[in-house]
Amino acid sequence: MTVPVDCENDAARLRGKLARTLAEEGALADPAWRDAVATVPRHRFVPGFYLPADQPGDHGLTVWEPVTRKLDYGRWLAAAYSDTTLITQFDGDEPDWERPAIRRGGAPTSSSTLPSLVVRMWADADVRQEHTVLELGTGSGYSTALACERLGSDAVTSIEVDGRRLEQAATALHDCGYTPTLAVADGLYGYWPEARFDRIVAACSFRSVPPALVSQARPGGKILLTLSGWLYGYARVLLTVDDDGGAEGTLLGGTVSFMSARTHAAPAFGNPTHWAADLPKSGRPARHSPQRITDATEEAFHLRFLAQSAVPDAQMITMGGVVHLIDVVTGAAATLTPEGDNWLVRESGTVALWERIEAVLTAYDAAGRPGPDTFRLHVDGGEERVLHPQMPDLRLRRP
Repeated sequence: MTVPVDCENDAARLRGKLARTLAEEGALADPAWRDAVATVPRHRFVPGFYLPADQPGDHGLTVWEPVTRKLDYGRWLAAAYSDTTLITQFDGDEPDWERPAIRRGGAPTSSSTLPSLVVRMWADADVRQEHTVLELGTGSGYSTALACERLGSDAVTSIEVDGRRLEQAATALHDCGYTPTLAVADGLYGYWPEARFDRIVAACSFRSVPPALVSQARPGGKILLTLSGWLYGYARVLLTVDDDGGAEGTLLGGTVSFMSARTHAAPAFGNPTHWAADLPKSGRPARHSPQRITDATEEAFHLRFLAQSAVPDAQMITMGGVVHLIDVVTGAAATLTPEGDNWLVRESGTVALWERIEAVLTAYDAAGRPGPDTFRLHVDGGEERVLHPQMPDLRLRRP
């Protein structure tokens, strides 16, 4: 197909519109971040990406359609300047954007995060002009470019575990005139050569706070990251590092989630029916429905994180209406089977998985169902605790 020659003019128009829209929606309260969004050419960082097709494929799998400038100029440019996350990689496989193929299913492993969330992350971390920052997860490089535009390239260090991703991001950044410090490195360990930092912001999620990040932030510095786990519960946390090498901060509300750091991804657990085979034949009535942590509500999103903190090695899957909980570390398992309006619980192993989750839910109800921003996270040496004045402490285990 014929590609229009005035791409940069089209992009500038759409970029200005995006900045105005985000400002009107309250996502760009700081004029400096609005100027950055209006300046950074996002289309240069996403030469290709995937969008979901209108209809699912076989077995209900999502069909992902490749979108490039050559395939469909209008769709590509419009999506690049929409407030949408654009998937750029599945299962760690780098696409050939000259000859892209339709994908069916798969796990996204890299993306260009929606612009409003990118700016929100930098703003929530209280990034200011004089700060040095470490970004964990360069991805496409778009977020890095915004930070460079706002702070200057010399203040920005960004690391990425995938060397192929970083190479593409580096090319786009340099072509746009940005020269941050870039390195292929695992965010779990930060980046010691450039430490210490005033701000550390993670564009991936971790099961617990990596100790290296606390060590690499200046006293009084702040760390913004997303905690996640194998139940797919998420909580964003903003920590302030103290003079003694510890940190404390608050959980932030909302339903923001990020891809897990690759070393923290959930392991395969095999066939759930094998795990259920040795469960007791009889069970007990559940005190709480599993829907309390699976419903598509903000409260369930919050509760899933709290439940996950109580059983950090558990995974959950529903098959044939039966909810399976599986712990590959201890070998514990549980099922919840619907019986009329109730659920029947069967458990085995050294950890009573659903019983532990029920204890959290009961304490949460007794505390008046407190919101995320009433919880604090305390990090001290090898210990992490989620604290609330009316609830028992939840201790996060370091993987």
